[in-house]
Amino acid sequence: MGVVILLVMAAGVAAMLTRKLPTGFALVLLAVAIAFIAGAPLTGENSVLDTVLQEGAPALAATMVAILLGSWLGKLLDETGIAGTLVRKIVEFGGDRPVVVALGVLAVSTLVGTVTGSAPAAMLAGIIGIPAMIAVGIPKVTAAGTILMGIAAGMPFELPIWQFFSTALELPVPTVRGFMLKLFPFALAAAVLFVLVETRRRGVEHAWSLKSASARPVSRREQLGDAPWYALLTPVVPLVLALGFEVAILPSMLAGVLYALLTTTRPREMNKRLLRTLYGAFEVAAAPMVLFIAIGILLAAVKLPGAVESLEPLVKAVSPQNPVLFVLVFTLLVPLCLYRGPLNVFGLGAGIAGVLIAAGIYPAVAVLGLATSYNQVFGVSDPTSTQTVWSAQYAGVTPQQVMLRTLPYVWAVALGGFCVTAATYL
Repeated sequence: MGVVILLVMAAGVAAMLTRKLPTGFALVLLAVAIAFIAGAPLTGENSVLDTVLQEGAPALAATMVAILLGSWLGKLLDETGIAGTLVRKIVEFGGDRPVVVALGVLAVSTLVGTVTGSAPAAMLAGIIGIPAMIAVGIPKVTAAGTILMGIAAGMPFELPIWQFFSTALELPVPTVRGFMLKLFPFALAAAVLFVLVETRRRGVEHAWSLKSASARPVSRREQLGDAPWYALLTPVVPLVLALGFEVAILPSMLAGVLYALLTTTRPREMNKRLLRTLYGAFEVAAAPMVLFIAIGILLAAVKLPGAVESLEPLVKAVSPQNPVLFVLVFTLLVPLCLYRGPLNVFGLGAGIAGVLIAAGIYPAVAVLGLATSYNQVFGVSDPTSTQTVWSAQYAGVTPQQVMLRTLPYVWAVALGGFCVTAATYL
């Protein structure tokens, strides 16, 4: 029976890779199929309808709310000009020094990456940052990669990600936070190294030869002017509350929303701006929220007693227990998290993580180390991820070019995460 479940999983991966089915739909169908193969009844305890669909769909509700709040805060950073002001100040400071400009944009991207992820984060830092980098001679691929590496460096502090792993892996938030703090130095070092190496290795290209550096429309915020200096602290507010004062994730993010609003908006305009940005946040958050509903359903399916019993011997047979083999094997498997592959945590990888925990193959915190390390690769180099596609297209290159340039650096980040996991939790 376990072999049949694995074959069904392989079919699901193929459907996602070939874009025959959207990822969310494929995961739901996969979950229902796994439940029936595992012998789950239609209704009742450990059933398809009551357990997998009814209980699984809202299982990641806290994560979905966190994603919505992150999108709301991202919308406010955009509309109030906070993100644009940060990038422009950095570019003005860097002048015509390519490395300084790139490092400055990297820093802003990292800060934005702590607030929200995916394409909105790339747009917040990249709409101004990418043309600015290209204008001072930074190659297109390096400019796109700088935005993505910066977002990935901020990802260990992205509060919605903390909430996701806490809920999905049934771990307390302090445990997730503790591992993310260990992962951050690897992500930051790789990001800085990318900028320093790639800007020098590729040399300076003349901006006049690049279409991407041509004049672009001036945004409404650039016409109105910069955001106040004290409003620029907005991305730091949720982090200070969550890290420094251990305030819960959702209240910390709400505090960031209120701070952005109070420091940039006149009292008579607050209601309109709150509603406008909130409605806009729903549009941004809709796709990831649907995906988290599907992931919750898949997790409920793979944790059914019949599924665990069927998959446990197979998974245990191929899962290395020796720390050195653990690092070696999972490092070699890094490409499987690309192109929505089976180790992508926002796809089938979530189900595999659930199996590893439910079957007792690895402790949950070790699975956290695996999942977060792979997520660092996916967030930068996957040519199907929205932030990679947007950054590449905006810079005038292909996502595959960005993947080839950034993959060695994020592969090293994953290796660092695996080493910490093996040394600490195995």
